[in-house]
Amino acid sequence: MSQILRIHPDNPQLRLVRNAAEALGNGGVVVYPTDSCYALGCQLGNKAALERIRRLRRSERDHEFTLVCRDLSEIALYARVDNAAYRVLRSLTPGPYTFILRATNEVPKRLQDPKRRSIGIRVPDHAIVAALLEALGEPLMSSTLLLPDDDMPLTDPEDIYERLRGQVEVVIDAGVGGIEPTTVLDLSDGAMEVIRYGKGELRGFGR
Repeated sequence: MSQILRIHPDNPQLRLVRNAAEALGNGGVVVYPTDSCYALGCQLGNKAALERIRRLRRSERDHEFTLVCRDLSEIALYARVDNAAYRVLRSLTPGPYTFILRATNEVPKRLQDPKRRSIGIRVPDHAIVAALLEALGEPLMSSTLLLPDDDMPLTDPEDIYERLRGQVEVVIDAGVGGIEPTTVLDLSDGAMEVIRYGKGELRGFGR
């Protein structure tokens, strides 16, 4: 059974945030807002929930999920961060960026790029995400809410709820979301490569 939780985007009601975290901890899939688009999230390492997101998106087996973390210190548990990468991360987090980094052994192998052993990592600049991660006590596995045959991510929580009712446990309604994806930066090989230009500006990094 699905529920919609109307949570204030700037001052999240902690009782409702804990309800969403509890659903995640019980193996659920949650739709939640970020500083770019709405996303589908599940608990790290929950294979069944991950497969449900794959089915919702009709993703290929090599579709890469993003690990959503609270801060730099949490990133260091799941990714190898050298000095150059740390400077970039410190400058651009929190914000609408996805960083490709070498994964540590804390990341299940099925979530890593099979050849490069890398993982995408995010620290969104959004109060609800921060509160949700704090309540959950661990990162989220995440994928943009882009459904099959749609050209753009879903933005209206009421529409999201109607389309996904019975397929996810929780839809967090924080108002209309965005459609511009994150800027993706590959830091896995010691230098920064821009994989995709998106919402995040590269202040002092060439664009």
